[in-house]
Amino acid sequence: MDMKRPASRGVMRSLHIIEWVGLLLITIATMVAMWQEVMLMVHRQEVLLQDILLLFIYLEIFTMVGLYFSSGKLPVRYPVYIAMVAIARYIIIGLKDLDGWSMVALSLAILVLALAVLVIRYGHTRMPYAE
Repeated sequence: MDMKRPASRGVMRSLHIIEWVGLLLITIATMVAMWQEVMLMVHRQEVLLQDILLLFIYLEIFTMVGLYFSSGKLPVRYPVYIAMVAIARYIIIGLKDLDGWSMVALSLAILVLALAVLVIRYGHTRMPYAE
């Protein structure tokens, strides 16, 4: 059994390094994408609502990565928030091309995600994790 401990520590260390490299890559890619979006707005000399929503998505990604770096935990709520904003952005971009049922379906998707956040928050306050 003592033979496996150094190997498992090495595996855990390797996974930890891979995790940090992945988070750094996500951060760098998000910074580049945000910069590209800002440059596109400057070039167009116009800021659209879809641009602002995209910037919110980037900020949520930064928040997620920052939380993970500081606490080592990733709250499930943040990807749900990103999904909600992404669907709203999709609705705004495709407003002219969406039919009524697609609009209803996408709106219901946002509602389901919002309810999921409420359930998660309720669960965390009523049944907190044991530390």
